[in-house]
Amino acid sequence: MSRLPARFELPLFALLLSGLMSLLVSGVATWNAVSLYAEFTDKWLSAWLNSWLVAFPAVMVVAPLVRRLVARCVRAKA
Repeated sequence: MSRLPARFELPLFALLLSGLMSLLVSGVATWNAVSLYAEFTDKWLSAWLNSWLVAFPAVMVVAPLVRRLVARCVRAKA
């Protein structure tokens, strides 16, 4: 399997992280709001896609800032 160039690391990280996190968060929120099995899946997928549209660009902006903040708070490896 061929690998992507290193320049795609941040966008791929953001894509996967935002997708999984928004999937989980929208699932919990939808379950709390609906809790009916028949309506749950349709509403969850709709909520997830809408949240991912916000989560992906947010992770792209926030992740580098958080990495810098963490780097200031943690000792460098010896």
